[in-house]
Amino acid sequence: MIDNFWAVVPAGGAGTRLWPVSRATAPKFLRDLRGSGRTLIQETHDRLVPLAGERLVVVTGAAHAAAVAEQLPDVPADSIIAEPSARDSMAAIGLAAALLERRDPHAVMGSFAADHVITDPDGFGDAVRTAVAVAREDWLVTLGIEPTFPSSAFGYIRSGDGLDGHPGAQRVAAFVEKPSVEVATGYLAEGGYRWNAGMFVVRPTVLLDLLGEWHPEFAASLRAVAAAPDTLSEVWPSLPKIALDHAVAEPAADAGRVATVPASFAWDDIGDFDSLATLLEGEDPVTVLGDATAVHAVDATGLVVTGGRTIAVVGLEDVVVVDTPDAVLVTSRARAQEVKAVVAALKESGRADLV
Repeated sequence: MIDNFWAVVPAGGAGTRLWPVSRATAPKFLRDLRGSGRTLIQETHDRLVPLAGERLVVVTGAAHAAAVAEQLPDVPADSIIAEPSARDSMAAIGLAAALLERRDPHAVMGSFAADHVITDPDGFGDAVRTAVAVAREDWLVTLGIEPTFPSSAFGYIRSGDGLDGHPGAQRVAAFVEKPSVEVATGYLAEGGYRWNAGMFVVRPTVLLDLLGEWHPEFAASLRAVAAAPDTLSEVWPSLPKIALDHAVAEPAADAGRVATVPASFAWDDIGDFDSLATLLEGEDPVTVLGDATAVHAVDATGLVVTGGRTIAVVGLEDVVVVDTPDAVLVTSRARAQEVKAVVAALKESGRADLV
């Protein structure tokens, strides 16, 4: 366990590219997407407890707070913070930082999303310990994931010079927005680039002070809510909707105040059914999540998510079939990212009951 280390778990987002498995009422972090018997937020909890013990805080939407509490019975009720509405990651993580700043003046916090898959807890723990040591010296630290292919779905971290006194840690030269596959291929060939998984380790006061440099009213509002929690519902709608990356990490990197710890553990954010298929695939040509006896495949490859009915797939390559009680999805792995367009169309047509 790491002294004075607090794990903050932002649990938000609807996972629209994983519809119809992931819905606004039951997003992907509440689902078992690996067939492990544990949901993604439970797996996140499991790998953080050895590092933080009981010092774990979850920030989630008010609609999901009860489900989070049910899935994480060991987390005290006052450690599950319910956002009145979605205001993006800066508000969620910033609120946790403001509360921890008052609760533990020696705290170092790490923010780790509830819906990421990390199958090497030891490697993850080693990277976090290194990041905490750097963060104690007032750096904003991010874990940089080693790219395994030229992805256009992730932002990138460009590393700079090494950090004195911390072998393996480096200064962040810049955060790079999601590139094209061609540009990402160049990044991998050049070296020095890592995927930005949005995992940050920092002292709460440092995070809020950095926020105050570029968004002073935002930082002041978060600290005011922490001082008077009963004002949360009143203040929350006035907070900017902005990601921590844009609000703090990018300008702080330009100012030379962000460090990165390169991490080699396997990581996936299960952004769509193609990445889920990659994560789960084994020797069988058709990967099944759910009841494998319900799937009959003939000369076919791809992913099938079962929902109780018998599913037959014949003569299709790299297909995705997802069966749920009220909706069925059929697409290809290559076009899995476009599922979010279906969700948008359903919303526009007034079928909020399906999303």
